[in-house]
Amino acid sequence: MMPGLPELLILLVIVLLIFGAGKLPAIGESLGHSIRNFKKSSKIGKEESSEDTDSKV
Repeated sequence: MMPGLPELLILLVIVLLIFGAGKLPAIGESLGHSIRNFKKSSKIGKEESSEDTDSKV
C-alpha cells in the first residue's frame, strides 16, 4: 500500500523539522546516489545470474 499525498506531506514536514532546510539538498543527493548504486548493482547481479544460467545449459 503506497502512502498518499497527506502522508508524504506530513513526512516531509517531519524531515524538515529534524534536519533543517540547509541539510535537505545534501540528504536528497545522498539518497539519489544510493538508489542509483542499488539499481546498478541489482542490474549487474541479474546479468551475472543470467550468464550463470546460460553457461549451465
